[in-house]
Amino acid sequence: MKKILMLSFILFCSISYGQKKILKTMSTPGDITIDGNLDEEIWKTVPIATDFVMFEPDNGKPIAENKKTEVKVVYDNDAIYVGALLYDDEPEKILKEIVQRDNFGACDFFGIFINGFNDGQQDFRFFVTAADGQSDCLATDTNGEDYSWDAIWKSKATITKFGWVVEMRIPYAALRFSGENKQTWGVNFFREIKRDRQKYSWNFIDSKIGTFTQQTGTLEGIENIKTPTRLFLMPYSSFYLNAGQEKTKGTLKGGLDIKYGINDAFTLDMILVPDFGQTKYDDQILNLGPFEQQFNENRAFFTEGTDLFNKGNLLYSRRIGGSPSTYPETATDEVVEEYPNNISLINALKVSGRTKDGLGIGILNAVTEKTTVIVRNTDTQESRRVEIEPLTNYNVLVLDQRFRKNSSVSFVNTNVTRNGEFRDANVSALVWDLNTKKNTYNVSGNLKYSYVNAIEDKKGVSSTLNFAETSGKYRYSFGGDLVTKDYDNNDLGINFETNYYVLYGNTNYRILNPTKYFNSFNTNINVFSQFQKETGKIQGSNINVNVNLNNKKNHYFGFGIDYNPLESYNYYEPRAENRYVITPTKMGGWFYFSSNYNNKFAIDFNPSYAIFNETGRNSYGFSLGPRFRFNDKFSMNYNFNFFRQNNNKGYVNTDDIDMDNNPATSNDMIVFGNRNVITYSNSISGKYSINSRMNFNLSVRQYWSFSENKNFLTLEQNGRLIDYSGNTPIENKNKNLNSWNLDLSYSWWFAPGSQISVLYRNNAFNYETDINKDFEKNVTNLLNNDALSHVFSVSVKYFIDYNQAKNWL
Repeated sequence: MKKILMLSFILFCSISYGQKKILKTMSTPGDITIDGNLDEEIWKTVPIATDFVMFEPDNGKPIAENKKTEVKVVYDNDAIYVGALLYDDEPEKILKEIVQRDNFGACDFFGIFINGFNDGQQDFRFFVTAADGQSDCLATDTNGEDYSWDAIWKSKATITKFGWVVEMRIPYAALRFSGENKQTWGVNFFREIKRDRQKYSWNFIDSKIGTFTQQTGTLEGIENIKTPTRLFLMPYSSFYLNAGQEKTKGTLKGGLDIKYGINDAFTLDMILVPDFGQTKYDDQILNLGPFEQQFNENRAFFTEGTDLFNKGNLLYSRRIGGSPSTYPETATDEVVEEYPNNISLINALKVSGRTKDGLGIGILNAVTEKTTVIVRNTDTQESRRVEIEPLTNYNVLVLDQRFRKNSSVSFVNTNVTRNGEFRDANVSALVWDLNTKKNTYNVSGNLKYSYVNAIEDKKGVSSTLNFAETSGKYRYSFGGDLVTKDYDNNDLGINFETNYYVLYGNTNYRILNPTKYFNSFNTNINVFSQFQKETGKIQGSNINVNVNLNNKKNHYFGFGIDYNPLESYNYYEPRAENRYVITPTKMGGWFYFSSNYNNKFAIDFNPSYAIFNETGRNSYGFSLGPRFRFNDKFSMNYNFNFFRQNNNKGYVNTDDIDMDNNPATSNDMIVFGNRNVITYSNSISGKYSINSRMNFNLSVRQYWSFSENKNFLTLEQNGRLIDYSGNTPIENKNKNLNSWNLDLSYSWWFAPGSQISVLYRNNAFNYETDINKDFEKNVTNLLNNDALSHVFSVSVKYFIDYNQAKNWL
């Protein structure tokens, strides 16, 4: 009898999990109030989505009866409405930390995943927490979840005697779907019970299959909807009060964002008179390498809904409105006054969407203003104005064809056109991501071609090809890259190394269901080799083994070993063509521990150590991050980082370059420093949430890093370093960087899409060649009134829906 019952259960599971679930929806004849009560008559008659299944940790296990979940969906001509009953036999134990938007914290949550084209490739995801907070994101299997995208929708969560209830109103303006009269959408519902770290979905998501978005159910019944005009205006006004070494001054700014639905599938976003004064500060570091520091994009317009524009990884949006592309030529008796860090943006727009046949079209265009600086003669005091950046147009075009619900081929083109005789650039790419019908294997890659129109035209190619098994406990991948010498996408993208080819591989193992000791466990072996394209010399080699696990108490552990078994030829650090420095072999390891964030007190710890095959050369460091949640409203996090490099070898200068400003040649004497590099950073973040729409946030970062040269070395033609053999003594080449940033902000979402934000910011930056190793004095010098800059700002933006505004009028 037991065998018969077991076989019946297995058969039931195979039928349930092997087929997509279908949920029927109904049109609501009356208005629905989003109050978390579900007391309208329509909620009593609409079909129910139930029988949730665990996604993690015990993949495939049905949800317990005392935690059952019931979801209903209805619609009208403006929106869809979601009602969810989330049962919990211990409602007093439901975690409900209050956090700001797009953060979950220690909190239960419920979500709906919607794919309006039912093509299995992109979800619009909407979450509501038990503390009545909102999160939303765009999700693809390739790029994961993008929480920079923010839609405007309504929700309400309430705690009850049987668990909790969620009610949501998601307008069609927040979605993308075809214009057909009869809609069929991909849909899934998701729930996490935070105290148990258990995640459930309505349609089973089989973790053996390497895809998430293609394992949705189906929503049927939306028919003959007449969607309203999708036109939204977001006027804003900001006031800035700046104080520092110069006199205090105030600035008033205003502008407008426009969002227009060309149809149900395509949207135009436009920003007029942009204002990015309240974006997060950049975490600057002491950069000793040959390449620029890459910063995160913090401007909302360039982060929201840009997944289509990130195809091929050709867009580094910080180029738009970034630093000038030229520096004026000056005589020995001339100086440049007030060289700007950034170029002002005039306007920008995005058009994006997808046809019913799966063709995605994206256009991004931005224009920056002409910028000049004053060059003054220090002897005669005469001045002249020099153009350092002309009127410039930045453009991105993407055509992305999806097919078979799990594959795509894309064409991407980026273009920068500068007015006059300045440099222009264009990059074109073909990108593919192909999966077998059962999502067991994947072939991905790209082919890119760059063309730069400058004094000397440059043409280059970059290509990648990767093959992977993407299902089961055991998986693997292998592939290669090729980049030619003149490939250059840096006018609108970012790329550091060229003139090489790479071969790499990976194999990994994971458990799909919990064991006696672990909720999750995976181990990886990675191998990597990079070769200089023209000579075939090894530029890098690495073997890496790592293990990551989550135990029954939901603490996370990981450790790994890195081994560089061969000497490598670094063609970039010497900063001269056809020159290289040989880097010795290296072995290192790391460990991390992250305790369960559900606990009031949690801690992260991550030490590392590496030793080179060279006398006295090594590196070590650690990060330590305790955090404490005082209550559901107030929490604080602290993080300390320390990293030390002993006897590090790095570029100092090249003979004649400093005096004559000429590019290095292969015959110049190149000087390296044998140095110790030490870095400390302290950061504090905290939040106090009055409710889910009103928050105070604190962010503080102190950073100190210095490079102290012990002696100088000469780079020989064979790549080896010997004691400095020049006749001229080398001046002080030490580097010492101190920085301080503090942001204290208040944010209130007083209406959907409408926000008041108040920000106090102070910062200081000090770079010098003299090193003071007194930590306290370094910090004190940054915090005195002469060094600090202060900004106080207030910004108000208001969301206007054209359909509501016309009723006002």
